[in-house]
Amino acid sequence: KRGVDAIDTGAPITVPVGKVTLGRIFNVLGETVDNLGDVVATESLPIHRKAPLFTDLETKPSIFETGIKVVDLLAPYRRGGKIGLFGGAGVGKTVLIMELINNIAKAHGGVSVFGGVGERTREGNDLYMEMKESGVIQEKNLPESKVALVYGQMNEPPGARMRVGLTALTMAEYFRDINKQDVLLFIDNIFRFVQAGSEVSALLGRMPSAVGYQPTLATEMGALQERITSTTQGSITSIQAVYVPADDLTDPAPATTFAHLDATTVLSRGLAAKGIYPAVDPLDSTSTMLQPSIVGDEHYNTAQAVKETLQRYKELQDIIAILGIDELSEEDRLVVARARKVERFLSQPFFVAEVFTGSPGKYV
Repeated sequence: KRGVDAIDTGAPITVPVGKVTLGRIFNVLGETVDNLGDVVATESLPIHRKAPLFTDLETKPSIFETGIKVVDLLAPYRRGGKIGLFGGAGVGKTVLIMELINNIAKAHGGVSVFGGVGERTREGNDLYMEMKESGVIQEKNLPESKVALVYGQMNEPPGARMRVGLTALTMAEYFRDINKQDVLLFIDNIFRFVQAGSEVSALLGRMPSAVGYQPTLATEMGALQERITSTTQGSITSIQAVYVPADDLTDPAPATTFAHLDATTVLSRGLAAKGIYPAVDPLDSTSTMLQPSIVGDEHYNTAQAVKETLQRYKELQDIIAILGIDELSEEDRLVVARARKVERFLSQPFFVAEVFTGSPGKYV
């Protein structure tokens, strides 16, 4: 309200951390917003912290196993790396995110933190309900849940949307540094973080930079991204949904984000329409980890052969659409048959989708 006395304590925003955060929803200030009462936190940390020292970093690249075969084979994640998740509405982003949360808890004994940055409140609510339904959040025993949620949605002021990513990151850092766990940090959506920074910059009267973005864009992005890393204690692997405005990859917001990413997972509407889930596009998804020196020759050669087969199939699809499969040569028909088998092989039933599909989930 206007006219209310404001007292400057000079203290930074501090938020609760540790096991008490699991299964709960917080706002940027670390206050609970799920109507389940306050959290009794024994420890809290300021959201503005320095990135880990260079001497504390784990520099040896290692693969972060997800149990999702299309990801692990063709675009593996780096432990402590940053992954961009691209995909429109309704192609299975949420289900993929929930499966990853489920798998890191089962296979790595790790936990996840979900940062909802500037997205729709309805989607945040849907995600929460789906997590309760699939057992990722355990209503009866909240500390046994696998995820903490931090929301700063579209209706929040730009200052809250700009800082909510740091709140989620601070909770994740505690699990990494104190509990020595592997943590998954989801940021949905990293573009909204940049957008909020742009609004704040305009309100502060700063001179705008390219396309009207803030002049401090790269610095703000760096301050967040540099804290997401592997240390000798544990790791924070971050999966960030990236909205690309008007599908323009040269826009300063996605272009600045790309500089920090180790891998990209692209979800394809075409695969989702065929009923192939997860609808990860094997040709568009990339990873810096797919090198013989890291994954080994056998894995690398297999992945390249799969991509080659699928690429050839993609080239033949136009001919099939116009002339039909019977007009292809024997060799090309064999390629098509193989590619279709590979496409189906790269799909798998998810644990979190058991309630919808009736098929038991598989960890590969």
